[in-house]
Amino acid sequence: MGISARPADGEVTLSEMREFASFPAGTQRYIRRSLDVGLHRQDALTIWSRDIVEAASIRAQSRMYDRLDFIKSLVPDDSGLDQVEPFMAPLVTLSAFDLGQDRLETFSSYRFLYERLIGAGVRPWLPGAFCAAASLPHLHPEKRRLLLQSISEAAATAAGWSNREPSFYPEWVEKVDTTKPAN
Repeated sequence: MGISARPADGEVTLSEMREFASFPAGTQRYIRRSLDVGLHRQDALTIWSRDIVEAASIRAQSRMYDRLDFIKSLVPDDSGLDQVEPFMAPLVTLSAFDLGQDRLETFSSYRFLYERLIGAGVRPWLPGAFCAAASLPHLHPEKRRLLLQSISEAAATAAGWSNREPSFYPEWVEKVDTTKPAN
């Protein structure tokens, strides 16, 4: 007998889909591409590169995302400071790379991507990693300001986080040729 989904599961998935739909098209594209690179779902280079600049960006992203398994293995179980340094340093570095690509414009888009790349256990650490990465000098001062202003007080000061894994993982969708008649 199969396991049936609870009604709340569908509501949460729809909420995740609505959140993703609220992001600008460039952010949506970057998130889908990043999930293909980070989760090894498809050949990201073939699907996503439109030119040599984007191909180079995907190759660099792939090299950076090679750290994901290592980062996942280090997600702390609690807030013990002895676990923070080995985990946060590579997480901030990876976050700084992604923020430097100018496609993740807000904390919510960053959180959406990283919950899927690393898992629900990373949620408590995302505000700190985001703020650290968004403060680094490789970003233009105006970009730093916009990123840091995008994190809400509630996100930065949350008392707790859900341990529910994300259920919606957006993927590449082939364009439909509307000039051809449907079969």
